[in-house]
Amino acid sequence: MKPVIALVGRPNVGKSTLFNRITKSRDAIVADFPGLTRDRHYGDASFGGIEFIVVDTGGFEPERPTGVVAEMAKQTRAAVAEADVVIFVVDVRAGLSAQDHDIARYLRTQGKRALLAVNKAEGMAESPALAEFHELGMGDPHPVSAAHGQGIRGLLEVALEGYEPPAEEEAGGEGQDAERPIRLAVAGRPNAGKSTLINAWLGEERLIAFDQPGTTRDAIHVPFERDGRHFELIDTAGLRRKGRVFEAIEKFSVVKTLQAIADANVVVLLIDATEGVSDQDAHIAGYILESGRAVVVAINKWDATDDYQRQMLERSVETRLSFLKFAPVHHISALKRAGLSALWKSLLQAQASATVKMPTPVLTRVLQEAVTHQQPRREGRFRPKMRYAHQGGMNPPIVVIHGNSLEHVPASYKRYLEGRFREHFKLVGTPLRIELRSGSNPFDDRGG
Repeated sequence: MKPVIALVGRPNVGKSTLFNRITKSRDAIVADFPGLTRDRHYGDASFGGIEFIVVDTGGFEPERPTGVVAEMAKQTRAAVAEADVVIFVVDVRAGLSAQDHDIARYLRTQGKRALLAVNKAEGMAESPALAEFHELGMGDPHPVSAAHGQGIRGLLEVALEGYEPPAEEEAGGEGQDAERPIRLAVAGRPNAGKSTLINAWLGEERLIAFDQPGTTRDAIHVPFERDGRHFELIDTAGLRRKGRVFEAIEKFSVVKTLQAIADANVVVLLIDATEGVSDQDAHIAGYILESGRAVVVAINKWDATDDYQRQMLERSVETRLSFLKFAPVHHISALKRAGLSALWKSLLQAQASATVKMPTPVLTRVLQEAVTHQQPRREGRFRPKMRYAHQGGMNPPIVVIHGNSLEHVPASYKRYLEGRFREHFKLVGTPLRIELRSGSNPFDDRGG
């Protein structure tokens, strides 16, 4: 499970700048969900081989009980509840404020591991101005400059102490893969029927599921055996009874869904047919694609729709989820257990496709046949030449193509090659990544 780091602090101390610095992007937002956009943004990052999730929050004013500020505080409390490590960001140039004391007091009551990052401290590592921040009782302040990248490495080293880079999984042999259960995550909006689907597979009421969106702090992992194969079912938002929902934590735990998707081998993207394809569904689908997970789309509650709704829904899937064209789409009813056999078959196909072994001679032959059928177009005096291909990884499958002048190959031709590889290896439900690597041409420097 990826660790989660939350950035909190009062407004305008540089949290978003630090977020972008850590995620190494200007807009490294991987989940921009309705209802969360004002305050919480989620980004993927890695440091020292350790992958983790960063949560950016809005300005935190814990003592302001009304209005939009109260909503922002509510979102920040949710981020702290989700986090493994909290980085409390303050502004050395603005100095210590009463609001900083309020935030520090709140963090001390949460029992979370918290670090104090004193931002805008470029060139001030030894400055006496840092001393006053000891008053917050948050341990030694870490001087950083989010804008200039100073002190970030040291801050992350401390934040990620105790976490280890994941062991290489996909490089393992067949015996190792056979021993490890296949992890199936069910992701989707609240009340789409995720827990009902898992209960239907299990044949028992293993998870609490009823018609009331609730909150679960942790994804629920359920061991499962079918036809002699071992699986681990991951319910990303098992619903709890209304009385157990804390007001400070909003209804959809995004970070747990992101973690479950990253940890899964195959993901079921569950869509509520009565609600249609929402922005939230599209964001989840985008994250599945970014993570390289195999995916099958299941449209639940299909029996509760009429012909017009079904036509509109199919059109919506085609347009809003067009980037998941490789994913099978199934119409199911988890409650009535309709369509589940076909769904399960597609899940196994997607898993097999994600871990398929593509021999170098076969890949190279398919590549040469594709080039013979349609060559990449010439760019100026350059005509890309593709020599051979080999497999660069699994889950998702990666095809590495070697040749000359491949930097001039357009995206449309890469899509053409992807289609040829998919057709030959019968890849279903998995992303396929193509990497182009150019070698130096010994004749480039010669005239004539």
